[in-house]
Amino acid sequence: MRLARITAVAAVLAALLVPTTAHAAPAAAVPGDVVSLPVRDALTRLPVRTEDRTGYERTKFKHWVDADRDGCNTRAEVLKSEAVIAPVQGPRCSLSGGLWFSPYDDRSIEGPGGLDIDHLVPLAEAWDSGASAWSAAEREAYANDLGDDRALIAVSAASNRSKADQDPATWLPPAVSYRCQYVTDWVADKTRWGLSIDTGEQDALATVLASCPNAPITVTLAR
Repeated sequence: MRLARITAVAAVLAALLVPTTAHAAPAAAVPGDVVSLPVRDALTRLPVRTEDRTGYERTKFKHWVDADRDGCNTRAEVLKSEAVIAPVQGPRCSLSGGLWFSPYDDRSIEGPGGLDIDHLVPLAEAWDSGASAWSAAEREAYANDLGDDRALIAVSAASNRSKADQDPATWLPPAVSYRCQYVTDWVADKTRWGLSIDTGEQDALATVLASCPNAPITVTLAR
């Protein structure tokens, strides 16, 4: 669904990824490998560690870059990709009109002004979970990840700001029908980037997933 967005991030990730090789399990996996397994199994494979926000600054994740230099930054690429009715694109990739659906709160939103682009796993949460040890290039790639359509999502500004930097232990989408998808995607995103979870997060994810289909996830490892 997002081939144009995958192209947009390719230049950022090129130095970080190697050619894809399929694997049934993540043992000895390297960036570029494809991992496929049921989401509950994927949850059990995530490392469990205490989180540490020491040194976090949002500016350490350079985001909304124009990786392919087509005039549209990451935010605009997501908006264009996820529009239900396409917006009009003007000079310097200014967008107007259009219609979007915000799955967090089950709302349709006209025009891009009422939308935020959410990092499914927030930048601060990523920092807490391992990104503090990454290079600046890896953090930039994470913050502009167009290579997996679960990583960035256009949602209502109200729902995104309600979520802020919380993990599923303290915030889940108000739209109850979307929660299985949300936590499944959360596990996939953490798997893709090799991020850890803490015990509260682990318990919350397991609790929600216990009442969800044990859906398979397929993830291309970014690191």
